[in-house]
Amino acid sequence: SRRRSWGLLVTAGVGGTLVALYAVVTPFVTPALRKVCLPFVPATSTQIQNVLKMLENRSGSLVDIGSGDGRIVIAAAKRGFKAVGYELNPWLVWYSRYRAWRDGVHQNTKFYISDLWKVSFSHYMNVVVFGVPQMMPQLEKKLQEELECNARIIACRFPFPCWIPDHTTGEGIDTVWAYDLKHSRGCETKSLEITPETES
Repeated sequence: SRRRSWGLLVTAGVGGTLVALYAVVTPFVTPALRKVCLPFVPATSTQIQNVLKMLENRSGSLVDIGSGDGRIVIAAAKRGFKAVGYELNPWLVWYSRYRAWRDGVHQNTKFYISDLWKVSFSHYMNVVVFGVPQMMPQLEKKLQEELECNARIIACRFPFPCWIPDHTTGEGIDTVWAYDLKHSRGCETKSLEITPETES
């Protein structure tokens, strides 16, 4: 009888552990099994600084597409932006909300559990993307259709295939490309009096 009780306890413990592991691991593994693999790879401190450099003299709302653990959104909020992150992994979204609260910027940040293809980004003036090559052509088309002429798109790790960047900074995996949509579209708006330049 005692052995049977121990056996039941061990079985219940192992089963509970496996269920808990499944609940935690699945959101991290599932993106890698999608048609377009979007694994979670945290932004480096250099990448964050390069993104912030591309946001200098910018204002308006900001969105990070695939916000991961929220570090870009939080860094932008500390610079005064109303920043929003969209992320499929619920654990990362909850952790991002905790980090924003811990860092005292929760009032200027929002994080949503959502598929980027089901979200309209039309009301954002600044868009940050940590994408992979397979998704960039489709995302380029989506942003071209949705964003206003004065929007700036900042791509990290991989550039967009058709657009020519207005600004570039960093090198290697820390390279960041900035695209002013008015130049890509040829919009009749007053252009920024900044000469595109490459920084390293």
